[in-house]
Amino acid sequence: MKKLGILTSGGDCPGVNAVIRGAVLGGEVVHGYGFVGFRDGWRGVLEQDVVPLPRRSVRGISRLGGTILGTSRTNPLEGGGTGAVRESLRRNGLMGLIAIGGEGTLAAAKALCDQGVNVVGVPKTIDNDLGATDYTFGFDSAVQTATEAIDRLRTTGESHHRCMIAEVMGRNAGWIALHSGMASGAHAILIPEHPVSLDQIATWVLSARDRGRAPLVVVAEAFVPEGQETPYAPRGLDTFGRPRLGGIGRLLEQQLQQATGIETRATVLGHIQRGGEPTAYDRVLATRLGLAAVEAAANGSWGTMVSLRGTDIVTVGLELALGSLKVVPEARYREAAVLFG
Repeated sequence: MKKLGILTSGGDCPGVNAVIRGAVLGGEVVHGYGFVGFRDGWRGVLEQDVVPLPRRSVRGISRLGGTILGTSRTNPLEGGGTGAVRESLRRNGLMGLIAIGGEGTLAAAKALCDQGVNVVGVPKTIDNDLGATDYTFGFDSAVQTATEAIDRLRTTGESHHRCMIAEVMGRNAGWIALHSGMASGAHAILIPEHPVSLDQIATWVLSARDRGRAPLVVVAEAFVPEGQETPYAPRGLDTFGRPRLGGIGRLLEQQLQQATGIETRATVLGHIQRGGEPTAYDRVLATRLGLAAVEAAANGSWGTMVSLRGTDIVTVGLELALGSLKVVPEARYREAAVLFG
């Protein structure tokens, strides 16, 4: 029996388990493939930490948040590198790997493919910032969670006549902030693609206050105020050398209160955006991507990523997925800005 390995790497994300289920069911029913899962991402590959994935092991997991396989931010190009990955596949009798992950995971998959390791990628990020796919699963769930939390902030802000700031995730793309901000009726949405001065933010806040509203500001974690060059990242770098973002909301809390005289409170939504059950949309998209990943492997389309184009699932080269960051276009921001203040 031919076998495939599956791993989940990087940040957890609603919908990962639906990908696993789609791949296992599609592989077994259509192609007769067997599956093993690697625990905790690339760490499991390097350390031969595997778990069998028969059909019964994925029963009912589509609705579950997180990942049944666990995850980590291990870089497979270190600690043994390509040789260790190749040996892991050989020992487990695997024809290749399905790697479910974001930018770091897919970059590692591309490097391994360039050295002869069979990998198919599945894009996973709540940030919706990967090129070559219209949407990533997890994004819809993250926006829904953020919107519900921001709606709650609005009611307490109105009760106390405060300005409320909600800081959301997104790394270097403002998609979560844009969508959750528009959905919750924010008076200002601050994203990294569009620097804005503190004076402009204060103007929007005061305009809302003067109309009898409790100002609501939604800010992306990588937002850079006009005049600054780098995002606020006081926690250093992650294992892939990227800044560990977070904290800009607290910084703006002090600055806006001083600039406007309005009592201001900031809330960092943080990891609650990545947890919990996936939305129906994400469950369906993730399942389709899992099915498509197995088809790509069966066709020998290694070095590719399954992708959403319109309503169709297609395969694209991993190099296209990593070619550019998918950011919020200027036109989309201008559209939202009509609602500010």
